[in-house]
Amino acid sequence: MAEVINMPKMSDTMTEGVIVSWLKKVGDDIKPGDILAEVETDKATMELENYVKGTLLHIGIPEGGSVPVDALIAIVGQKGEDFSALLNGAPKAASVETPKAEVVVESAAPVAAEAPISTDDSRVKASPLAKSVAKEKGIDLSLIAGSGDNGRIVKKDVENFVPSSASSAPAKANTIALPQIVAQESYTEVAVSQMRKVIARRLSESKHTAPHFYLTMSINMDKTIAARKQMNEFSEVKISVNDIIVKAVALSLRKNPNANSSWLGDKIRYNHHINIGVAVAIEDGLIVPVVKFADNKSIAHISAEVKQLAEKAKTKKLQPTEFEGNTFTISNLGMFGIDEFTAIINPPDACILAVGAAKETVIAENGAMKIAQVMKVTLSCDHRVVDGAVGSAFLQTLKDLLENPVKMLV
Repeated sequence: MAEVINMPKMSDTMTEGVIVSWLKKVGDDIKPGDILAEVETDKATMELENYVKGTLLHIGIPEGGSVPVDALIAIVGQKGEDFSALLNGAPKAASVETPKAEVVVESAAPVAAEAPISTDDSRVKASPLAKSVAKEKGIDLSLIAGSGDNGRIVKKDVENFVPSSASSAPAKANTIALPQIVAQESYTEVAVSQMRKVIARRLSESKHTAPHFYLTMSINMDKTIAARKQMNEFSEVKISVNDIIVKAVALSLRKNPNANSSWLGDKIRYNHHINIGVAVAIEDGLIVPVVKFADNKSIAHISAEVKQLAEKAKTKKLQPTEFEGNTFTISNLGMFGIDEFTAIINPPDACILAVGAAKETVIAENGAMKIAQVMKVTLSCDHRVVDGAVGSAFLQTLKDLLENPVKMLV
């Protein structure tokens, strides 16, 4: 008996999927474990595994088609079997849309075309005969001083007019031709990807439902930068400043557990485990792979894991378990030279830390001026869960650890 294959829910936030490619075609014999298709979810491109034995009788969605979760995408059964009843009773799929399809619109209308500009003599006081003679001779009446009543120009004024050196060239018709500039108005429209749809929806919900407030602090990074240099002399993986920040944040949350929390509507969840989401920019938007139990891992371990997760994110190979379960998020734009910024909270977290670049800054220390590498961080807090005192205490701990990184080892 023929069976329907529906679009599965491949992540906790997935509401629809796009068929990137079909790896089987109608008429192929398939068995459990075969990969039917590649599906783009809101966070990754994943393989759709088959669990039914038989023949692929029907493909309901073409490549590039978008369908909601639980909508029919294929039918498997015996060769020649009638499956029309399954089609009639199946949930309706969403209209097909092709992600990244571009629409280019151009307008051939010139921005500026040649247009005459008239020098109007109608306001010049002159007799009709003087105007007629001036027109025949190509003389601009505005250049002539009239000898008639109230400065009125008469015929003899035109006939006796001698052009000055500035206007010695014979006058042409009373128009000035502008050069024709040909240009086109154009734009490109790109269909919104599944990832971008979810980013837009979740961040809009976060910004409009969670009352954000922000706390900014400056941190002297001289000792952390020096410690990183020493670590890289022994570490098998190259440790970045961001890897040290992840570790410092995890330890700060251990000391300030109220910042490691979530708003659940009718209750607040205080997480005992510490899973740090690390925002990674990819072509389609932003994805947040998660370093789980970060407080229990060495900096070298965190470094290797972050690099592996970032590479999988960029190639859309992340598995759901690798981008779910965050309790706190870090967004670092320091590598782009951004001094400071504020980030939107990444649900279900109650806080997100925005990290800027470490830059040479003049500071006062023990009554003397010196140059230090100073980094600004901004903590965005959900005021329903985290109060100013809690957020401030977290930042004070973070500052202490980064300005004295040896404390992370004891």
